[in-house]
Parts: sequence; C-alpha cells; structure tokens
Amino acid sequence: MEDVLEVYQRAYDPTHPQVCMDEISKQLVSETRQPLPAQPGQPQCYDYEYRREGVCNLFLFFEPLRGWRHLQVTQRRTRQDWAWAKDLVDVYYPQAKRIIVVLDNLNTHHGASLYEAFEPAEARRILARLELHYTPKHGSWLNMAEIELSVFARQCLDRRIPDQDTLQCEVAALEAERNRTASIVDWRFTTADARIRLKKLYPVIQP
Repeated sequence: MEDVLEVYQRAYDPTHPQVCMDEISKQLVSETRQPLPAQPGQPQCYDYEYRREGVCNLFLFFEPLRGWRHLQVTQRRTRQDWAWAKDLVDVYYPQAKRIIVVLDNLNTHHGASLYEAFEPAEARRILARLELHYTPKHGSWLNMAEIELSVFARQCLDRRIPDQDTLQCEVAALEAERNRTASIVDWRFTTADARIRLKKLYPVIQP
C-alpha cells in the first residue's frame, strides 16, 4: 500500500509518466423487441426481455496527472490480450524513459504475459521500459483507474449494448470527451493518512 501511495506523491514528469491500469467486463445485450420512443410526458420504454450476446473485456490505461485515458475493447482477457500494453511503450509514450504503471495482482498482469505474446528479446525490451507497482490484496481501491472506470460504468456502460463494435464506439466517444477536458483525479490519501486511519493493519511493535 505504501509503495503505491509513494508513487502518487511523485511530481509530474513526462519522461516518467504515471499510468494506472485496470479492466472490467461488459455483458453484451440486444433487444428482443424494438424500444418505444419517448413521447411528451412518457419516457422511452424497453421490454424486460433481452438476448445475451456474449461478454467483452475493457482494458483501461489512465494517466491521472495529465488527464489522459485510453480504453481498449477485446473479446477476452487472456495474457495475450493484456500484452497490448506494448502500445504504452511504442505508441502512447515512445519518448518516455520509463513508464510507471500501477495495477492489481491479477494473474495476467505480469511480465510473463509479454513472453507469451512476443519473442523473448521483444518481451524484454518492453518490460525494461515498464516499472510495475502492484496494489495489495483487497486493496484495489488504491488504483485510481477504478475511479475512472466507475465514470465509464455510470455514463456509458449502464445500458444495453448489443455488440463489440458498438461498445468500442461508445467508449471511444466518452474517452475523447474526457481527454478533451483533461479530467484528472485529485488524490489526497497519503502514507501519513494510511498510518493513522488504517492503524489496525500495521503490526504492533513492542518497545
């Protein structure tokens, strides 16, 4: 926990950008009957029946100090899918000396995933540009990417979306809007706060 909190205390440095990473799944749902359009004094009406169209996964990379985010929609959440983190190195931060990444301990979120997706030399090249900091077990709330995902969950993902292409268009539109306004997170929870408010989590050292 303190390792992640100390990362958040670092000053903004474009050569060492701080990026939070998380993912969420989305059930695709289509209508069995065409919804009735809204009328004066009457909201739009949907039938309670629906058709399941599978599940997609959304990977989010969020740089809270700059107010930049990017979501990638995939059909699965395998190691090979997570390995698109290569784009952080080659597309989004090609000039960065090292990219600081905060993420949780999901078994796909590790350097080994890169070795399953690329040749060893390429996997090592990518991994050498990443500095990974993991949130503790049951401490994923420390990841600011969860805050950003909650925005997408409320404003974009809380309705029926029938297919992956539509989902990609929906999240891309909200992503573009939030990047345009450079929406950031004002994180104020520090290591000092943790040692006071979460005192029970620390071992008691007898003098």
